[in-house]
Amino acid sequence: MRIIVAGGDGFCGWPTALYLSEKGHEVTIVDNLVRREYDKELNSNSVTPIASLEERVAKWKELTGKEIKVYEGDLNHYDFLSLVFKQERPEAFVHFAEQRSAPYSMIDREHAVYTHQNNVIGNLNVLYAIKEFEPDCHLIKLGTMGEYGQPNIDIEEGYIEVEHKGRKDVLPFPKQPGSFYHLTKVHDTDNIMFACKIWGIRATDLNQGVVYGLNTEETLKDPVLVNRLDYDAIFGTALNRFITQAAIGHDITVYGAGGQTRGYLNIKDTVRCVEIAAENPADRGEFRVFNQFTESFSVLELAQKIQKVAKGLDIDVEVSNVENPRVEKEEHYYNAINTALIDLGLEPHLLTEEVLEEILTYSLQHKDRIIVDNVLPTVTWK
Repeated sequence: MRIIVAGGDGFCGWPTALYLSEKGHEVTIVDNLVRREYDKELNSNSVTPIASLEERVAKWKELTGKEIKVYEGDLNHYDFLSLVFKQERPEAFVHFAEQRSAPYSMIDREHAVYTHQNNVIGNLNVLYAIKEFEPDCHLIKLGTMGEYGQPNIDIEEGYIEVEHKGRKDVLPFPKQPGSFYHLTKVHDTDNIMFACKIWGIRATDLNQGVVYGLNTEETLKDPVLVNRLDYDAIFGTALNRFITQAAIGHDITVYGAGGQTRGYLNIKDTVRCVEIAAENPADRGEFRVFNQFTESFSVLELAQKIQKVAKGLDIDVEVSNVENPRVEKEEHYYNAINTALIDLGLEPHLLTEEVLEEILTYSLQHKDRIIVDNVLPTVTWK
């Protein structure tokens, strides 16, 4: 299958591109390399040293004989995107190419506007490119479980049956996003659903939970192929931030009460979920939503798990509570449904102590790269 991975230089996109290439697909990466520019802007970095995209794909070809094409450019530039579609004629378009950080979107007006322009317009361009050049192309779009917010009811997979004044209908599940970034994902969802309705596009929205882990079988083939490990308070997830705090002997800092609960999945499951979606495409005109996560944990549970693993490596760290920079419920009901991908063959990799120890060990090996000032929050929602 001819597959474009947009955002293929990023944390999820890079291992996905390698995985699909290893499976025999013709993979093309489209990326404007802006994720690396965010590091420069924020004076941050990946804990793991990462090679250039050019070096990465060259090493992959050297090791496997498989070529991954690269187009360096921006989805917001429609002439560029049109050229890619005309030349590559994708059968599937995997869309990871969005600014993915909630804190980044909340820095100030400029960052909120940028996030909307980059994410919403870029996605709209992809929809038009599919309509204009490859109407049978299957859009596999990375959404987020954060679109749903923290409702006091079970979170269904995209849709919910509603009864109102004696009548019933199946409607999109109510969205209560928690940042301007999450709002852009909701806008994407509405635009994709509308495009499927009017143009007959086929699309799968992968509402992904928080991704953890570092390596896949493909990234382990050579140090040049290693994946990113973000740890700062802007782009690092709570789990990564806690692990790097433990590596440098810092208190593990939980925002607020720590009852904030989210869905999580291993990066190995991320790449497999994309493969499942590609192999089982949506029908023409169908907008399908999968909740892409395997387990749920509160922030406090994560902190305690990491504290235990650190202790096993003779690292004693305290878990402390700090003022929550976000505006969110710190204790809430959380029960999300995630059966669709399981039914299609996903066999989850769970968050074990061995997985946490692997990430912590990598962090210890490269602890000299951790910028201490970056492990505490600097952006507040208020």
